[in-house]
Amino acid sequence: MSRTNFQDLLDAGAHFGHLKRKWNPKMAPYIFMEKNGIHIIDLHKTVVKIDEAANMMKQLAKAGRKILFVATKKQAKDIVAECAKSVNMPYVTERWAGGMLTNFPTIRKAVKKMNTIDKMITDGTFDTLAKRERLQVSRQRAKLEKNLGSIADLNRLPSAIFVVDVQKEINAVREANRLNIPVIAMVDTCCDPTTIDYVIPANDDAAKSIQLVTDTLCKAIAEGLEERRIEKEKEKEESPAKEESEEAPVKKVRARRNAPKKEETAENAE
Repeated sequence: MSRTNFQDLLDAGAHFGHLKRKWNPKMAPYIFMEKNGIHIIDLHKTVVKIDEAANMMKQLAKAGRKILFVATKKQAKDIVAECAKSVNMPYVTERWAGGMLTNFPTIRKAVKKMNTIDKMITDGTFDTLAKRERLQVSRQRAKLEKNLGSIADLNRLPSAIFVVDVQKEINAVREANRLNIPVIAMVDTCCDPTTIDYVIPANDDAAKSIQLVTDTLCKAIAEGLEERRIEKEKEKEESPAKEESEEAPVKKVRARRNAPKKEETAENAE
């Protein structure tokens, strides 16, 4: 069943590409026509590609995997942060720190440093520091929170990354490619789609277009998470019954062991 409505994409302006002179020839299969010097994206293909990406993300969420959302451009960052928060997924909307994926252990150390500062604040150690030290620690905490706060719960490498604007987030795409992490991305007519595993041909500059695509993918993730929750509840319900059925033969054996032998009962009778 299709998740995406053609008319919704049209209303959001997802079909507007870049100027013809700025196009990337590798995007030719996704271009419908040229109008007034601007390429028009084939939204029929966009619908199919969004559904493909949504199904993949739903399966990952159902399996309990994490998908990292990346969007640092002005018109996308707030939209993506809000959508990622709604499905409890990590996101990067401030600045892509070099090595965030390829040098993941170092990034985890920085996150641990942030958690250590939080612990200092809660246990009162922070208050015992000199005024200057407190100021330095506070600044360090604020900087870490800004750049890494949104990935604090990411304990292992993500199973996929979603990117808005492939050209702007080229470093994130390269790192994911190096580690064979699948990349889902909104790809405009000026971008190279060959480095992307799940290409979503769409206008990556219009806020409405970004909102529509990101919302659709997050709804799919929410479905996956809900299915996972239902399955876990079923397992919990089934496990006590299973334990009882497994325990029954054991109880019988114990009963046999504890029962007095026939000879002993006869002797007692005499």
